[in-house]
Amino acid sequence: MTQRVLSTRQELPGGGLARLGTHVDVVPWTGAGKPEPAELAGLASGADGILALGNDRIDAELLDAAGPSLRVVALASMGFDAVDRQAAAERGVVVTHTPGVLAETTADLAFALFLMARRRLGSARDRLHAGGWDLFRMDDYLGLDVFGATLGLVGYGQIGRAVARRAAGFGMRVLHHDPFAPEDDDLSHAVGFPTLLAGSDIVSLHVPLTESTRGLIGADELRAMKPTATLVNTSRGGVVDEAALLAALRDGVIHSAGLDVFEREPRGADVADLVEQSRLVALPHVGSATEATRAAMVDLAVDNLFDVLSGRPARTPVPGSAAVPAAEGVVR
Repeated sequence: MTQRVLSTRQELPGGGLARLGTHVDVVPWTGAGKPEPAELAGLASGADGILALGNDRIDAELLDAAGPSLRVVALASMGFDAVDRQAAAERGVVVTHTPGVLAETTADLAFALFLMARRRLGSARDRLHAGGWDLFRMDDYLGLDVFGATLGLVGYGQIGRAVARRAAGFGMRVLHHDPFAPEDDDLSHAVGFPTLLAGSDIVSLHVPLTESTRGLIGADELRAMKPTATLVNTSRGGVVDEAALLAALRDGVIHSAGLDVFEREPRGADVADLVEQSRLVALPHVGSATEATRAAMVDLAVDNLFDVLSGRPARTPVPGSAAVPAAEGVVR
């Protein structure tokens, strides 16, 4: 019997989805916008696998709608916080993600936010586009230097290290805080979290969204930073208390911020107060958005699907997930 895979999108970058379709029956979601689990339930029935994006919510009800045939949920994403991993484990379902293929591209984007936020380039661009550049003034849009600044990396995994490598070219002093990387290396000095906040000109977030990192940066942490500091988040929106950040920018608690992620995505008019702050540069989750990287993410997700559905261990299971499905007979 031909295996079936539910894809939460009808089209994806690169050729991975077409490659998948040459080996299994692909059942795509064809609705407009981001699908909710209840909308996917009918399509999921009898699926052997699910191919999803990182912000697609995969809950227990959707897993149950797929039924006992479901063996793997493959995410075309490094983040995995939208999946109920405990429910998947209880049902013997492997969950995979795509580390290793997007670190360099996301590090590029983080550095772009460093430059745009500290140099106030977004506001300068907006004024030019609005036709408001009528005179050269020496004191217009004065920003702060990135070259020679102290960079604090919260999280020192693949992306954090890629950012640190770029920082060397800017003559930056690099600090990091990560309980899984507690030692210095050739690029960075390991410090405690309070020391990093107090001593960094740029605080850049590179942690997964977990119970321990949700709201990691709130009002107290922002007040602990330098008034000349910049906060940049390319990890997950829920790591930052957005209301606290808005207040900090309005009150001059910190100099500036750059966000590529938000607590709820996609976002609409409800972020107007935040994104309209002149000292905030906001982007719509484009950290991995190059043609090559997004295609590589889909390819790795498809490879994970093929491996699990062929009886081989998944290449890149998420932390805590088994690499192979549990034996048949798991209670659902």
